[in-house]
Amino acid sequence: MKKILFIATGGTIASAETENGLTPEITVEELAAAIPEIKEICEYDCMQICNIDSTNLGPKQWLYIVDSVRDVYNSYDGFVISHGTDTMAYTSSMLTYLMQNLDKPVILTGSQIPMGADNSDAQKNLRDAFTAACDDYLKGVFIVFCGSVIPGARAKKMKSKSFDSFYSINSDYAAEVVGGHLEYTDWFKTTLVKTLQTCEEDFEKTPPVFYNRLNPKVTLMKLVPGMKEDVLEYLFSKNDAVIIESFGTGGLPNSDEYNFERVIKKAHDEGKFTVISTQALLDGTDLSAYEVGKRLKDELCVMESHDMTTEAVLTKMMWVLGMAFERSEVEKLFYTTINFDITI
Repeated sequence: MKKILFIATGGTIASAETENGLTPEITVEELAAAIPEIKEICEYDCMQICNIDSTNLGPKQWLYIVDSVRDVYNSYDGFVISHGTDTMAYTSSMLTYLMQNLDKPVILTGSQIPMGADNSDAQKNLRDAFTAACDDYLKGVFIVFCGSVIPGARAKKMKSKSFDSFYSINSDYAAEVVGGHLEYTDWFKTTLVKTLQTCEEDFEKTPPVFYNRLNPKVTLMKLVPGMKEDVLEYLFSKNDAVIIESFGTGGLPNSDEYNFERVIKKAHDEGKFTVISTQALLDGTDLSAYEVGKRLKDELCVMESHDMTTEAVLTKMMWVLGMAFERSEVEKLFYTTINFDITI
């Protein structure tokens, strides 16, 4: 029987009703006790890192999670992390970059309705998460929610209340949890075969790598019609990189009314980075398609997200800027595919 570490951070799944609204109060031991059948799936230990609303969870807690997994990695066959849904996609993306070459599953899950409340999805999601954490073939970070197994850097919360709130963006799901086991998608089966072949050819497996540095001075600007460049200028004054959620395939206004290019050039000269992303959920960017984007790519050396999610772009830049300083190194790391996060 496999041994799993259950790590709790709070969120809706651990919340109770108070006079101020739902507040995380249920402990990791209480969450586990609410699903006694997981004892039939695996042995497990519990760890409480924090008990907070995921709105309050950020870089400090991300590093706590990584340290906690790293310190006991060899003692367990897999890990389940309960987490609030609002920022779970950011955390799953960040953990994808901070914990690489894993040969075990790290599964994040949560719920839309608290454990113990009527019609809660918490029990099912936790059962499914433990099932996935015991799988022989899942390796790396995944979100398990409403029966779907989603690569950590491809997940996005698409619905604020519905049970099926998480989707896999620009990538298929890895599997579905059906009847207490995983049914893999054709995409994942193909990926798995390639991975196994690569491991056989390499003879020696690359050991897991845990990173303990990131640069939180990365932020996101959502472009809206009529926005002036002074907003971007202010964000650059506080950050080392700004991701701009642009329109369509990507671009910035370049008429006489706007001067975004001046701001980007100044930031570039100061050693800062601009990444163009898109507000469109599917298909990704292509700065070479239109004049408003081509000039940015050809003359101002901006980077683009391609088919990465916004959550993956932001957390990847935090990881990259924690690792590298030279522009060529930053760009190389940013465009390196890590656990299915980008296809160029």
